[in-house]
Amino acid sequence: QVQLVESGGGLVQPGGSLRLSCAASGSIFSIYAMNWYRQAPGKERELVATITSGDSTNYADSVKGRFTVSRGNARNTLFLEMNSLKPEDTAVYYCNAFIRLVTGEFGDYWGQGTQVTVSS
Repeated sequence: QVQLVESGGGLVQPGGSLRLSCAASGSIFSIYAMNWYRQAPGKERELVATITSGDSTNYADSVKGRFTVSRGNARNTLFLEMNSLKPEDTAVYYCNAFIRLVTGEFGDYWGQGTQVTVSS
């Protein structure tokens, strides 16, 4: 099985910065793409950022220029650098990955989420 675990969430003031991390583990053959989603209370889950195995990135318009997604030297690790944070960034942030298992099967996996709160 595959497990994704997020960390780094917390309370930060508007204009501040925060770095989220995600670690994938399990019977992984290859990770083709890793994503960050977020979901605020009463709102639909939103795709925030994507990074491919070739390190190509895409961002939601709402976070372009403020957030940066990257993968660590350990390729099963994902980061989201969040700068110039706004109250509207408050949400639970989820790590997501499309993964080929060592069995040859593919799957779409999710972490448990980490809370980010931007408030004075």
